[in-house]
Amino acid sequence: MKRIRILVLILCACFVSAASGQEDGWSEFHRPDMTRWNPGEHVLNVNNVGSLTLKWDQPEDNEWDSPIVANGVVYVSAGSSLYARKASTGVKLWSYATGGTFASAAVADGVVYVVGTNTGNMYALKASTGALLWSYPIGTDGDTITSSPAVANGVVYVGSGDYNVYALNASTGALLWSYATGDTVDSSPAVANGVVYVGSVDSNVYALNATTGVPLWSYSIGGFDGVYSSPAVANGVVYVGSSDGAGIFALDASTGALLWSYDIPGDVYSSPAVANGVVYVGSGYKGNNYLYALDATTGVKLWSYATPGDGSFSSPAVANGVVYYGTANTNDGGKGEIYAMNASTGVKLWSHATGSLLIGNAPAVANGMVYVEAAHKLWAFGLKKDQK
Repeated sequence: MKRIRILVLILCACFVSAASGQEDGWSEFHRPDMTRWNPGEHVLNVNNVGSLTLKWDQPEDNEWDSPIVANGVVYVSAGSSLYARKASTGVKLWSYATGGTFASAAVADGVVYVVGTNTGNMYALKASTGALLWSYPIGTDGDTITSSPAVANGVVYVGSGDYNVYALNASTGALLWSYATGDTVDSSPAVANGVVYVGSVDSNVYALNATTGVPLWSYSIGGFDGVYSSPAVANGVVYVGSSDGAGIFALDASTGALLWSYDIPGDVYSSPAVANGVVYVGSGYKGNNYLYALDATTGVKLWSYATPGDGSFSSPAVANGVVYYGTANTNDGGKGEIYAMNASTGVKLWSHATGSLLIGNAPAVANGMVYVEAAHKLWAFGLKKDQK
């Protein structure tokens, strides 16, 4: 069990937040609507995505978190620091030493929020300069943190290796409340309609009052390996994956009642994406290597696509009729790939090999660009100037 947890802590980057950001940006892992769908993307589409080319790449010391894009800047962790890079060129603007992190940042109201995984601190940095505004301890060295912050209504929500979910004042870092689950919280919170939804390694999904932290309901997915997948919330439904081979669950957001579940023969560490009435989710590690598209109302499978290798922890991203997805492939020396699929049919439109496992990080799609961290690099793909 300890060995499994160590692997997941390194590889699982299922990050959600509810920060404010520009409509066509990607200012948090799940975007502000918590669905990993960017309805503001109008450049890339099913007709031109096959022409994506590498625009730039920058060497990094880490490859486990997912890039965040806001106001023309890409924020990504590398080694022991968080870097801010110009989104169009990759030029470094600033960096801040966090002590290392496996969690993505969130950007809201000119502030970047990021966890220092090895220091146990939540940091708030000025987005324009990287200057420290405040920090708050949410764990200790050894309580490895993979949960990413969610920012909503002036509050930062984050899970920790010390079993707790924390709510901090976004302006000052003051503790507002904390809630103790039965095990580590590696899943990242999603915030919708005054409720915080989050999974725990104790195998439960929790719904907490966002203002007080009072539990509203919990749902036990069961199994022995807990919930690492981060919930997506859409149209009154919470979607979350199970890491014990039980598949994906759809729960009533108000009551926690099970609406449907879909069995996937492989662990689901991937966090679902929801767009246009469809749920997209990847299947786990060694045993199943499919990207699934399920009807969001019924759970009926619409299509699935088998990728080479042995599954992925990567979470899909959806924009303008295209699903972007990273795969793991340890069978041929770790030559993972990023894919672009037709969201309606599952037909492959484009792929690019990175030479590394794309486990645990997820693409971000914004302003005609696709960003992903892999092979100790931050990659940026886009169209040539004369392409449309």
